[in-house]
Amino acid sequence: MATRFTPFICILKRDLIIACRNRYELINPLLFFIMVIVLFPLAMGTDQTMLRDITAGMIWVTALLASTLSLDAMFRTDFEDGSVEQLTLSNYPLTLLVGAKILAHWLVTGVPLILVSLLVGYILSLSYAALMALFITLLLGTPILSLIGAIAVALTIGLRGGMLLSLLILPLYMPVLIFSMLAVNNANDGLSISAECYFLAGLLVLAITLAPVATAASLRIRLS
Repeated sequence: MATRFTPFICILKRDLIIACRNRYELINPLLFFIMVIVLFPLAMGTDQTMLRDITAGMIWVTALLASTLSLDAMFRTDFEDGSVEQLTLSNYPLTLLVGAKILAHWLVTGVPLILVSLLVGYILSLSYAALMALFITLLLGTPILSLIGAIAVALTIGLRGGMLLSLLILPLYMPVLIFSMLAVNNANDGLSISAECYFLAGLLVLAITLAPVATAASLRIRLS
């Protein structure tokens, strides 16, 4: 079992080390997130009630866009230096190796966004129930963003078209955004968020099951 997952662990460690060395790629999504969050109150005014009502949606939309900004880096350097071809031709399952790269992307971008989002929500006076709902939805939703995004990145790898990537993935992100916002709104109203969380959890299981396979197939198509 350990031998089977050794390539997975090696790819995961490699991508995390590369991300730590290229710190600007780590910081850019967070800077974008913070800048947009700061601009919203300046544009909307100082009405505390209105800001409290839009805070969760503002955080989720900004986190979604920040995650999209970092997707292109998932396979770009590997494509440029020929590592993608080596991964494709290796004796190890490409699905497993792709899964490691997706997990590394989520650890590098998704986890920091969750932590910063909670801090922003606390600063902007979100209620405890809304803050917990925001945490749960981000914890379930951000991995889905990385998994779905990986498929689109694999399909557009080598193409210098950030707009094309956005057009492909943003419609697919809408269910995650809609049900996440429903959960936060229900939490604000004192209602149960179980249905929304179960839906997001189901999407996450489905994405974990299918996205690495689809991403591996997309890489083979792009390299054929």
